[in-house]
Amino acid sequence: MEVKTIATFECELIKKEYRLIGQSITAKFPESFPDAAMKVQMNFEKRIDEVVNCKNRHVLISPYMCNDIVATYFACVEVDELTHIPEGMIEFTIPMMEYAKISCSNKTIDQGYSKLFAWVSENGYKQKWYDKSFPIEIFYLEEGAEEEVVEILLPIQ
Repeated sequence: MEVKTIATFECELIKKEYRLIGQSITAKFPESFPDAAMKVQMNFEKRIDEVVNCKNRHVLISPYMCNDIVATYFACVEVDELTHIPEGMIEFTIPMMEYAKISCSNKTIDQGYSKLFAWVSENGYKQKWYDKSFPIEIFYLEEGAEEEVVEILLPIQ
């Protein structure tokens, strides 16, 4: 019996700029993940109401940087303006960037990455590495949901 999922695994190209306010965590990679990511997201969700100019409190945007030693993972919300930064939070802008995007779920994120990397390669794109860019995970939060929509954005060139 096949388990139903909300993941569509549809890939597309998008261009987007992000103005973000949030918190981050840096931890050993890969052994501290995904636990470290979930920890910073849960801690940020408790403080999300402190971000006064949030576009949507139910959309958690998580850019990250990692290598085979450590990873820094963010839990953020998109804002209209980078004003009133709550204590202990960071604000930053990710400039306009072209991304390969896939829609999956919190239960199929590994599959999402595999399918996205394959799609990028099959279509002749290459991942852009950390030059004013981040890969991004976007979580569409639903109260009490076991499975939530997740989009993965991979900066490309």
